[in-house]
Amino acid sequence: MKKNVIVTGARRGLGLAICQRLAAEGYKVLAVARSDSPELNALCDGERVCFEAFDLANTDKMHTWVGELTKRHGRIYGLVNNAAIGVDGVLTTMHELDIAQSLLVNLQSPIVLTKYVSRSMLLGGEGRIINISSIIASTGFSGLSVYAATKAGLIGFTKSLSRELGKAGITVNCVAPGYMESDMTKGIAPDKLLSIKRRSPSGKLASVESVAVSVAFLLGEGGNMINGTTVTVDAGSTA
Repeated sequence: MKKNVIVTGARRGLGLAICQRLAAEGYKVLAVARSDSPELNALCDGERVCFEAFDLANTDKMHTWVGELTKRHGRIYGLVNNAAIGVDGVLTTMHELDIAQSLLVNLQSPIVLTKYVSRSMLLGGEGRIINISSIIASTGFSGLSVYAATKAGLIGFTKSLSRELGKAGITVNCVAPGYMESDMTKGIAPDKLLSIKRRSPSGKLASVESVAVSVAFLLGEGGNMINGTTVTVDAGSTA
């Protein structure tokens, strides 16, 4: 029987790449997003990849929703907390509603989702939880202070939760991507993007596929003894 893995923020970009990779490696992927996309729709076949519509901001409905998922698909083996929003702007002028929404979606939501999904893992006697952080959590970036705070929070959450769940055969890790070749970087000014690439020893940006490979490794047998750590995938830009 295929192992069930939930991937949030699956509509495009890194989330979509993770879904593609995990499906290719034989997992049954439960692709979560508020709405689907042509790319995600093309991937979903009802067997390897199943689209599950849910607004992760609705933390009060998560308990019921996770229960329904488990009834339909069986116990959950893996959870990839990838969904996030990034509100660009200096803190002094950022609206409090944007701050609250970022904290809700990027930090509170994955914590609450993990709370309920980990119960399924405990019953199964095994599990993998992977939180998608960012190198900005440690390097900082002007205009992304709230985003950085949420991503740093995920790292602290990961370290402590790994100690709570480790004895039950459940690992909890972070993957911290750097700048990636994606839709998000297309909006960066060419000179700034060139500067970012120069920081990498290879002169390149990481790809969403390379980050997805790291996620797949942590989910697999090779990641069995990796727990409570952060895997950085940034083409060496923070070396």
